[in-house]
Amino acid sequence: MKLTQFVTTTEGGSHFETIDIPITIEREGAGGFILTTSDPFESGAVTFVSLPADLDQDWHPAPTRQFVQVLSGSVEVTTSDMETRRFGAGDLFIAGDTTGQGHRTRVIDGPALVIFIPVPTRAFREQAG
Repeated sequence: MKLTQFVTTTEGGSHFETIDIPITIEREGAGGFILTTSDPFESGAVTFVSLPADLDQDWHPAPTRQFVQVLSGSVEVTTSDMETRRFGAGDLFIAGDTTGQGHRTRVIDGPALVIFIPVPTRAFREQAG
């Protein structure tokens, strides 16, 4: 599964990268169906957050490495190399720039509802693609 992640660069900036989360573990599910999954991981407190329509955050690092899934609305993220990406309802990414300058976040077209799911540093650290 390909996923966007933004991370801290060695110079203290941030940039987007694409990682591949392997979904290769087979197990039998209900009804005898074979399911293929990723490696499991433990997560801390999951949080639902309502972002106001006028949210326009200046540079900030992520408080912890976390999955962010947009449940409704859209958010725009800009990394320090000035690349901007927009994420809408259903999109999932990893905010992994926990040090340095961080990124900018802006809500587009009204309020947005997101869910933050902490991801351990060691989980899903596959090579950038």
